[in-house]
Amino acid sequence: MSNWFPAELLYPASGFAVGLLVGMTGVGGGSLMTPLLILLFGVHPASAVGTDLLYAAATKTGGSLIHGFSRTVEWKIVARLATGSVPASAVCLFVLSRFDLSGGAVRAVITTVLGVGLYLTALVLIFRRRILAAYAGRFGDLPPRRTGMLTVMVGAVLGILVSISSVGAGAMGATALILLYPRLPAARIVGTDIAHAVPLTLVGGLGYWILGSVDWHLLGALLAGSIPGIVAGSYLATRVAEGVLRVVLSVTLIVVATRLLI
Repeated sequence: MSNWFPAELLYPASGFAVGLLVGMTGVGGGSLMTPLLILLFGVHPASAVGTDLLYAAATKTGGSLIHGFSRTVEWKIVARLATGSVPASAVCLFVLSRFDLSGGAVRAVITTVLGVGLYLTALVLIFRRRILAAYAGRFGDLPPRRTGMLTVMVGAVLGILVSISSVGAGAMGATALILLYPRLPAARIVGTDIAHAVPLTLVGGLGYWILGSVDWHLLGALLAGSIPGIVAGSYLATRVAEGVLRVVLSVTLIVVATRLLI
């Protein structure tokens, strides 16, 4: 690392950059931080995922508290999602514990799932309106009982995806909630999605910690930069065209996913 930019400042600077994007778009935490740690810093995928999950748990706790005080969280939906995601995450981590996390097999699984997750996130960001329109035209409103069951199933899928790659709780989780609860206001969709991400990422992060795959020094440096980044991004969110940001973020995710998979 060159002398003009000391290595100890690169982690908080990266945290600030990711936090800025999260604050501006509401997406990008796990989608950018984990591949950034793997590709730029050479962190082992398992350690990158474990560290990022606790990073997400810390940052989204603050967001969920704000939404909770603003009464923009549907706690019943959070409970349904967690009913599927938390057990699925625990089972997924138990399976991973049977393998050598520092080995090549786990590295390949994590990078593959991460790359696919990034592609899916990018597609959701680009085609969200078309997806919502097609779904509404085909299915419309579902019966409450079926909606509840599908919510638990969505939670389980997110639990597996997030536990392996740390990606999925943002754009994909929010889109799933919009599809299942089309009458829910946007603020409650965001608040509910963020609130559900807290127990999911916390369980996943603690699981990786037990397995010895969390870098606490790195976590602290990332949080030191990301908190002011999120504040600055939230301030800029209303001053930059959302469509432009989503296109830029989507292209970035596609490039990163391709780099991971090739």
